[in-house]
Amino acid sequence: MTTAATNTTNRATRLAGYACAIGAGSIWGTTGPLSTLLYAKGATLTGIGYWRLVIGIVGIVAFGLYRRDLFRIDLRGWLLVGLGGGVLVALFEVAYQFAISGTGVAGAAALLYTGPVLVALLARPLLGERLTPLRMVLAVVVMGGAALAVFGRSLEGVTIATTLRDGVLGGGLAAISYAGTTLLARYAVPRYGPMRVLFLEILGGIAVLSIALPLAGYPPQLPRTPDVWIFIALLAAGTVIAANVLFFNAAKRIDAAPTAVAATIEPVVGALLALALLGQQLPLLGWVGLLLVVGGVAGGYLEEATLKEKP
Repeated sequence: MTTAATNTTNRATRLAGYACAIGAGSIWGTTGPLSTLLYAKGATLTGIGYWRLVIGIVGIVAFGLYRRDLFRIDLRGWLLVGLGGGVLVALFEVAYQFAISGTGVAGAAALLYTGPVLVALLARPLLGERLTPLRMVLAVVVMGGAALAVFGRSLEGVTIATTLRDGVLGGGLAAISYAGTTLLARYAVPRYGPMRVLFLEILGGIAVLSIALPLAGYPPQLPRTPDVWIFIALLAAGTVIAANVLFFNAAKRIDAAPTAVAATIEPVVGALLALALLGQQLPLLGWVGLLLVVGGVAGGYLEEATLKEKP
């Protein structure tokens, strides 16, 4: 194969990876509105995250009945991805629900996407990825957009101080777990494949939550009505299975930093859905922040489109 053909193939692979990350972020954007509707129906903060994982693992195990190699995993995979990834998933599921409750859909998603800064900084020492000036600028732009979105919402006075504080703390912890999951995916997916990594992380997350939630005084409560089960099943199918499969396929094709940047489309989708479905308004500063997020995603796309081949 000629150098030109190789470069074209590599460029197509990178752009496909970036498109997968954008698709994952778009699907994740439905998490906030669906979770908010579930709160209105009496679902608990901790229960939503737990039961969507349980439904998700049922679907993945059903897939494994036809693809038995899904369960052929070495000890390193069980420990690193199952245990380590499970802790990250469990932390995210609880923290993000508190963020949504405390800061609103757009605020929670924007806080979450301070994560790309952590990914850009940690990907170099942990994965050997390049930390280019453009990547750092894009990560900072995303972080600035997140800060503006949350600050703008806090000026509305629609949440009490304690709730807002808990929401901001939840969003920060969700960002940390998101960054860790992204870095782990970039390492593990090329070795084990997207479905194995997803299976291990969700199974580990369920195990951790099954122990941690009762100890913390928040045992998962069964959804009370069929419509609540339907909403949670939609969350499982979309945000647990489909979005993660896309995200892991992105991590398989491109570096962790642009993967994290591309998925920042989530707060834009979340804010638009929250406005259309829930009537949640975002002030001017919030919209400026979301525009910065869009700019960061567009900049990441241009970087992937023009990236020179590694020597």
